[in-house]
Amino acid sequence: KREPKDLSYTELQQESERRTFFAPLYAFAQRFLDTTGISADSVRYYASLVTFYTVYKLRRMNPGITRLYLLCFACHRFRQVNDRLIEAFIRLVNDYEQTARQAANEAAQNALTEASTHLKSAGEVLRLFVDESIPRHASFTSVRKRAFALLAPERFETVSQYLRNVTFDKAGFEWSHYTALSHAIKRNLRHLFAEMAVDGRAEDAPLLEAVAFLQTCLRSGTSLRQCKPSSFPTAFIPKTLKSHLYRPGPGPGKTKPLDVDRYEFLVYRLARNALEAGDVFCHDSNEFRRFEDDLISDARWRHKNAILKELNLPVLLAPIVQTLAELHDDIERLFERVNHHVDEGDDPYIKVRHRGGKPRLNLVYPEPDENVNHAFYGQIPSIDIARLLWFVTGRTGFLRAFTHVLDRYVKHEADPRELLACIIAMGTNMGLRKMAEISGLGYAGLVSCSRNYLRIETVHAANDAISNATAGLPAFHLFNIGDQIHSSSDGHRFETQFDTFQARHSPKYFGLDKGISANTAVANHVPFNLTVFGAHEHESHYVFDLLYNNTSDIRPQLHSTDTHGANQVNYWTLFTFGYQYAPRYRDFHKKLGSLVGAHAPSHYGQWFVKPSRKSNDELIIREWPAIQRIMASLGQKQVSQATIVRKLSSYKRQNQTKKALWELDSLCRTRHILRFINDVDLRRSIQKALNRGEAYHRLRRAVAFVNGGRLRVHTEAEQQLWNECARLIANAIIHYNTALLSRVHEQKRAAGDEAAMTFIAGMSPVAWRYVNLFGAMDFGAATTPVDIDALASYYADPEYWARMLQATADEEDEES
Repeated sequence: KREPKDLSYTELQQESERRTFFAPLYAFAQRFLDTTGISADSVRYYASLVTFYTVYKLRRMNPGITRLYLLCFACHRFRQVNDRLIEAFIRLVNDYEQTARQAANEAAQNALTEASTHLKSAGEVLRLFVDESIPRHASFTSVRKRAFALLAPERFETVSQYLRNVTFDKAGFEWSHYTALSHAIKRNLRHLFAEMAVDGRAEDAPLLEAVAFLQTCLRSGTSLRQCKPSSFPTAFIPKTLKSHLYRPGPGPGKTKPLDVDRYEFLVYRLARNALEAGDVFCHDSNEFRRFEDDLISDARWRHKNAILKELNLPVLLAPIVQTLAELHDDIERLFERVNHHVDEGDDPYIKVRHRGGKPRLNLVYPEPDENVNHAFYGQIPSIDIARLLWFVTGRTGFLRAFTHVLDRYVKHEADPRELLACIIAMGTNMGLRKMAEISGLGYAGLVSCSRNYLRIETVHAANDAISNATAGLPAFHLFNIGDQIHSSSDGHRFETQFDTFQARHSPKYFGLDKGISANTAVANHVPFNLTVFGAHEHESHYVFDLLYNNTSDIRPQLHSTDTHGANQVNYWTLFTFGYQYAPRYRDFHKKLGSLVGAHAPSHYGQWFVKPSRKSNDELIIREWPAIQRIMASLGQKQVSQATIVRKLSSYKRQNQTKKALWELDSLCRTRHILRFINDVDLRRSIQKALNRGEAYHRLRRAVAFVNGGRLRVHTEAEQQLWNECARLIANAIIHYNTALLSRVHEQKRAAGDEAAMTFIAGMSPVAWRYVNLFGAMDFGAATTPVDIDALASYYADPEYWARMLQATADEEDEES
């Protein structure tokens, strides 16, 4: 069950031993589970039960059931181990490559500095040739002796190269540094590479031959230096690197010996490149298997029409020629409209400025007007978080989502006090032991409750219950942007106190420490979905995953991200599944060079904004059946959507289908960019949606205040669980605020106060200034219940309302 904590040799060696242990079990489990027809989701679920149960409990269960669970666990765990070991191999090769390149850059800089500092001495050496004081019959040895007195012999080569404008051989130094690193490379990479079962395509046969040769030597314990030089496969070595892999021969015409240490690392490096590109793959893996294995099988795809009708996606059912015609019509109309505004200058939000003699399009971004932690909430009585959660569960029933892990076999229900205490303990990073101290509840009871009831799926279901209840409140649709639900997603980084395999270094966010990223989707201020991944992974791979796997009732029509959420496939993927993707780019003017159109650039004459090339419609039409299969595989949830999106958006390997998919994405991106230029309301909407995501992050950070916001968990599952608990607390606070705003808005509407109604509609329910997250906690249900009507009645008093408006004005003055 144990997961590796980091990429250290000891941890990875233990993980390699687990792979060896699981291999025979996996071989049988795969055959057996294929026969039973158990779905991949069921296999993952049964595997999670083995993680939950102790060995003692497993032994007391029905032997047949236990063996089924264990086979599912073996199957799931073996693939997971392979993924982690391959990922570790790639990461370590990257580290060694980066170390060598950094050393080469430093050496080049040092050589340049050293040569420039000895130029004066070099000049003195050159003067020796015209020095009249030196006798004409003086021997070269004596002159050389004087020259070496001016400039040390070891400096001559560096200075002469500098004077001859010969660049420093960085590649040569880099490969020599690999020789210096060879001991560490062998120790840390050999055990990962030796048992890595990979396959590839026909064009990668030379590399696969070298991989097989090296693996055979490592498995048998044969030293590479003892192998015959002729036995080394060399067809895969690039011509540009041969000079670095072969040492100078003993004489002219002699065969140059191969540097086996450098040869070994070259195999590792090229294998890394091929794994990332998908040219080399591992069948017994989830992340690194062949891309075709991620798609709907050939047998099922024979019923293509039935699958497409079941998905009910109009874009996939319509002829591609029709879709392309509609896209081109929209794009051509938008090109004409944008250039009309630029030429006429009739749009005050579009400016053309000249920088360095070149015109540049500048767009004005009107600031959205929403205030987080509004003064509105500063006038109501404070409430502790336990009492607030009791109020929210009374309105939403979210505690009913916490079912026992044994489900129907358990007759008693959970103690709601313990459930709430566990949620707060995890969501605030407090931990169960500290919660037991401040709540008066027993630590053993809290541990038992958390093990039996708090799982990722139950906390997620509880979040859905709160989100759905909030979406049903009258004030929810007051937060619509442009008469539609406009969502956004963004990653939020959290430092981890303990190492896990998912926690990675990110100097920008964690300095020398490690952390993870939690990507949350927010719509009308409600956080309706969450996913957690490593800080080294790209946010854009999870955008579709967040939207399509949303199990709440909130269905956004428009979705925005910042630059990190965009890639080569997200526009088309979201368009296919009925979403409009509208990101905000940091360097927007640079994107104008990537526009495509129905015609060549010359067709558009002197237009300021025009396409840089014509779209390749023929390629799209030819590859359309393959694109349909990829999109249907995403819809059928055959594998993790993030895995497919990562492979599709990678620049590493480009086949014709991927190029066609990128062409479609370019068309959708062009249409968005032109809309973005032309529609100031769209720009305002995107900015407002992204600001709401940032506001949620501030609330989320305030909730998880203990331990400086650092996660105190030891496994990836716990990282996901604690983040879900924090989302639940934030979700409950937002529900409480939305419920209050709904009552006050109804009150003002009944009074006919239009100004007050507009004021409330422009407020944000993201506020926590009145919520007490600290101190002793009483989870007894006998505490005074919250009377939302009584709170709303405060705002019916004209004097109270006036004080609130004055406090709002004062806060705005302070901020400005």
